[in-house]
Amino acid sequence: MKRARGGGDEEAPRQNGSAGRRKGEQQQSDGDDGAGAFGPADLQDDDNDPGLRREIRSKYRDLINSVQQNREDMLSPSNNKLTEVLEEANKLFKDVRQAREAALDAQLLVVATDLGKEKASQLFAEGTAFDPTAFAEHLLSFMGLNRLEDGEDDQQNGGAVDGYLPQDAWHRVARRAECCFRTSPSFHYMMGSFHAEPPPPKQRIERQRKAPSKEAKRMMPTQLKKMESSHQEATEKEVERILGYLKSYYQDDPTSPISYFEFVIDPSSFSRTVENIFHMSFLIRDGLARMYLDNDKLPCIAPVEEGEVEAGGSCSRKQCIVAISPKIWKELIEAFDIRDTMIHPPSTQNE
Repeated sequence: MKRARGGGDEEAPRQNGSAGRRKGEQQQSDGDDGAGAFGPADLQDDDNDPGLRREIRSKYRDLINSVQQNREDMLSPSNNKLTEVLEEANKLFKDVRQAREAALDAQLLVVATDLGKEKASQLFAEGTAFDPTAFAEHLLSFMGLNRLEDGEDDQQNGGAVDGYLPQDAWHRVARRAECCFRTSPSFHYMMGSFHAEPPPPKQRIERQRKAPSKEAKRMMPTQLKKMESSHQEATEKEVERILGYLKSYYQDDPTSPISYFEFVIDPSSFSRTVENIFHMSFLIRDGLARMYLDNDKLPCIAPVEEGEVEAGGSCSRKQCIVAISPKIWKELIEAFDIRDTMIHPPSTQNE
């Protein structure tokens, strides 16, 4: 569809994009009659021109065919044809307006991407190719291998050695390779290295401790001695008191066994029950009392006479751990129907 013009019979050349629109607006303002005014739809005539659309699609197809036909040449590292094709495609993409043109641009991009990927892989493969023989030759040449001297020795050794290296050969390699490593510089002593022997230890000056006062010397051992003796005496007295209870009950009826639980349990105090078990263990340890099982396999306790203490000996004794909790304590009171304690507390002993 051609654009109507207000003045002049000659047709101006077609221009695409915003340039064409600006020119059309200028021609509209210069027209003689108002009958040639343009609407908004007429400003996009160049974008919808079939001839221009066919031209853009034809150029895209030519670029795709060029890439496919010259694929082998474009894979060469020295060939820049692929870059030129991409630049041409960028110029054409500025005039793309329809979906068919965008699809051709995407197709060209896929073909160019595959070609670029393959070209990059070839460059990488060529870069990683390593020839150890060639590397060794270059390294020996860099180190200054002298191939002209000692030729007779080389023939005698069967050609295993082609020459000799100078004394500073490895120093050359080190100086060349030091730029590739970030290492701290070596430290040199101006007065030589230190001795291998460790330095003699310094004499330690001991500080004089402040001597304790005479009162502290006199009071502290006395306090500890009094505490230890008081606890020990209290325990010994309580053990002797319990032994007296055991002997008195046993003398009242020697044929009737004394139940261990009925003897040590205090139904009114769990703590005194634990103390009775603790003090009873001293009697059994020292051989002043013995435990045995009756016909019902229940533990019983009885005092040991003075002549039986040495005869029993330590080899016939057996140790065990007695564990008791408030719950077990209550269950034992109900099981043995304990109403009163057999070992009265020290405060109620004389009552």
